[in-house]
Amino acid sequence: MAIELNVLFKALTKDDKKEVLKFEIKGTEDEQGEADLFDLSGSIVVFGLQVGGDYVVQNMKADFLTMQRDSKKTVLKFEIKGEPEKAQALYPFAGRNVSLEVAASQMTIEEFREPHEGVKYKVGPDGTTELQNDKNQLTIDEVAAAAEDPMHDVDDPEPF
Repeated sequence: MAIELNVLFKALTKDDKKEVLKFEIKGTEDEQGEADLFDLSGSIVVFGLQVGGDYVVQNMKADFLTMQRDSKKTVLKFEIKGEPEKAQALYPFAGRNVSLEVAASQMTIEEFREPHEGVKYKVGPDGTTELQNDKNQLTIDEVAAAAEDPMHDVDDPEPF
């Protein structure tokens, strides 16, 4: 269930590892939407941003940091990590009214914050995976050859 709100995209601040987005809801435009957002505060969410009916970004994962209310406005803060290309696309829209669509993510906060290292791959449209070439990656043939000759990487066959 996605929550859709018309908000002011107040600011986008960036440091070397993350971007923080600030949105403002003026007055009490959508009290039910704000109540639903309050339940998502402090968790990982997926959001989309529309300007003039066209999506600027869709399905962007973020940590919903805080939701601060006062008598005139409600401020929403989101932290984005690891998607600099998508965050760059948001810069031209800071200071404008936008449509924000927020939904709960199935990702946990620990998964969001941990750096992921491992094999790089691409998933095809049919669901198959394809590994990206890595010069340090051994092939099955190289591993089999090493198992047959335990001295394959020794330069001097008679070390004594």
